[in-house]
Amino acid sequence: MVSKTEETQLNRLENQVDNGGGGAWEYLCLVRKLKVRRSEKVLKHGLSILNDIKKRSSLGPDEWTLYEQVAIAAMDCQCLDVAKDCIRLLRKSFPESKRVGRLEAMLLEAKGAWAEAEKAYSSFLEENSLDQVIHKRRVAMAKAQGNISGAIEWLNKYLEIFMADHDAWRELAEIYVSLQMYKQAAFCYEELILSQPTVPLHHLAYADVLYTLGGLENLQTAKKYYASVIDLTGGKNIRALFGINLCTSAIGQLAKGRNKEDKESSELQSLAATALEKDYKQRAPDKLSLLTTALKSLKVSS
Repeated sequence: MVSKTEETQLNRLENQVDNGGGGAWEYLCLVRKLKVRRSEKVLKHGLSILNDIKKRSSLGPDEWTLYEQVAIAAMDCQCLDVAKDCIRLLRKSFPESKRVGRLEAMLLEAKGAWAEAEKAYSSFLEENSLDQVIHKRRVAMAKAQGNISGAIEWLNKYLEIFMADHDAWRELAEIYVSLQMYKQAAFCYEELILSQPTVPLHHLAYADVLYTLGGLENLQTAKKYYASVIDLTGGKNIRALFGINLCTSAIGQLAKGRNKEDKESSELQSLAATALEKDYKQRAPDKLSLLTTALKSLKVSS
């Protein structure tokens, strides 16, 4: 995940390069380091260096890294002739490279030659079953074809091997949510919380899923995770504050006075409502009346 400082630095450098201030190579290096996709910019500024013999030769061995970076950007932009030329030069210099072989398979993907790309990826995995890039390409290829069940299958197989890949767990969770497979999504978020317990977004997503599932037990657990988000963010997450109010109201309707934590729940709901009203007064005073109406509908009064 790119931090605000890194994003500011990247945008500043991008603006500098776009306006003729130099620093194209530094910009391309930063894009690679942060692993962001700015394909159009990479293609434009990468080609400006590769097409200039003096600039290209000054890179030394990094010239080949740039060819690879430009090839991927060109595929993103559907400039397949440019990608093909870059890959051809890389293959000529590195005839036995499996890394170049992956690029060739990606070019097959970009052309829509799915069967040929799958054959190439299967061959790579036979040689090295732990190749993370190839496993991820299979997931991406399934999604590109609209084969969501296939993407789920490949992601699950990938996570059986690489269980510590947080991005993969998050991607799988988001797919499950899009298919309304909330129990499966909840499992993914539980894995994320176990591995990254201080990331508030994981707690928030898990609470949302539990609230959506409904039922007294799920709602009570969801409220606890909304509370943990508030704790982790210093009370600044509006969605979690709303979540507390929604859960407490729903629990009250289901429990009908049988909940032993009624008093504590009411106090927590009141505190969350007060925090919401305070934030709205500062940031969106014109929307305060809408908030008040919404809170009243939940039987909340701060």
